[in-house]
Amino acid sequence: MRKKGRRQHPEEQSCATVKRKHTHFEQFHYNKQTKRLKWVSTETKTATLKPDPVRNLPVSNNGFEAIRPCTSSSRRHNKRRKRSNCSSLEGSRKWVFSSRNCSNYKDKLVIVSYNILAAENVAKHPDLYLDVPPKFLEWSRRKDLISEEVNRYNASILCFQEVDRFKDLDDLLQKDGFKGVYKARTGNGCDGCALFWKDKIFTLLQEENIDFQDFGLRNNVAQLCVLKINQHQLECDSCRKQSKLTPMQSRSLLVGNIHALFNPNRGDIKLGQVRLFLEKAYKLSQEWGSIPVILVGDFNSIPQSAIYQFLASSELNIQLHDRRRISGQLEYPSQGREIRAQNKYTARRHVWMPVSRQLSHRWSDEELVLATGDEGVTHLQHKLKLCSAYAGIPGSSRTRDSHGEPLATSYHSKFMGTVDYIWHTGELVPVRVLETLPINILRRNASLPNERLGSDHLALVCELAFADGHKGA
Repeated sequence: MRKKGRRQHPEEQSCATVKRKHTHFEQFHYNKQTKRLKWVSTETKTATLKPDPVRNLPVSNNGFEAIRPCTSSSRRHNKRRKRSNCSSLEGSRKWVFSSRNCSNYKDKLVIVSYNILAAENVAKHPDLYLDVPPKFLEWSRRKDLISEEVNRYNASILCFQEVDRFKDLDDLLQKDGFKGVYKARTGNGCDGCALFWKDKIFTLLQEENIDFQDFGLRNNVAQLCVLKINQHQLECDSCRKQSKLTPMQSRSLLVGNIHALFNPNRGDIKLGQVRLFLEKAYKLSQEWGSIPVILVGDFNSIPQSAIYQFLASSELNIQLHDRRRISGQLEYPSQGREIRAQNKYTARRHVWMPVSRQLSHRWSDEELVLATGDEGVTHLQHKLKLCSAYAGIPGSSRTRDSHGEPLATSYHSKFMGTVDYIWHTGELVPVRVLETLPINILRRNASLPNERLGSDHLALVCELAFADGHKGA
């Protein structure tokens, strides 16, 4: 998530039952003698822990909390933690598996969504990275870290946001068998979205890009790609050995990649972008025979927001929500009250609305048109029945909120929270997800990126299976 420089709207100038499961740990171990980090893998069982208490921190003039690197009051402990940042990160990202038996699903794929922090944005917003050593911000270094990281995930599909060095990524990923397409932002923006797929697994059937500027919705962009799965490429090794196995049916799926508007004050535009993204994805999926849909990206909206509710429940009465607070970025749980969603698809979800100043910024006719795409419409609906991949697999309270979403997917000096998601339709089921880092681990670093992570966002990684892809089905 990032601020983009532009002329401001008049109002823009104001402040911006965990189940038992098996997990696979990927850790760093620090060798004091060699002074080197070593990746170590091990298997264990996850226990549910209580989250660390969140302190009331001062709010900066851009509307976000000022993030302190750690909660310890001891300077001595802070220095000690600084020296051990590498070992304390311990890669603590672990695979968490679905509680259902997924062994019968033979057709699976791994998808990654990753905002990789555009090189130009580092230069444009130095205030976000004041405590990050300059060498950790250099693109020449970060691109190698990002490439090495995603290579560990054995991904089938990679979706990146904030890409302004596409050729560099393309050159690196081609060596690993990926092909990719890129869509740059319009206007003065220098970054965009990029989508890569394993060439031996997929064939690109159709590419469609969304220039939101064409609809009066700023210069953000989104990508939609229809990928056909090459026969037998997703089948597991044990399945291939079965002599009487019926050849895998020809499968296609739609993958969407978006980086929505950052500006927290312009909920009308942000909602309009998400609404259009969903409309285009549904239409294209129907043109190809109601194929499964995966939508990922940086939505610049938190899990407690009305925009999240819209994605999860397929509907939203926008008149019930303050236009400036519809993405939730200006509101935190400590400043709101919890309201249980009414829709049957969100029976187990919660939506936050501010207690004070509710609807203090009502919708003008122009804003309603931008948000809904039509005059006189105040109730939005979309036809995709979406599920969140992370919410679909229970995780630890050290890394998840009450929705089941990560506690943080982005961290810099002025923000720590979740804005990145992987959504999918019911034809796909999540098999496993890669947990994000616990808050206390993140806070041992003043900000991201750092020595081991090349962006101020964390990659979201999920393995999905085709729900009808049972052995013998």
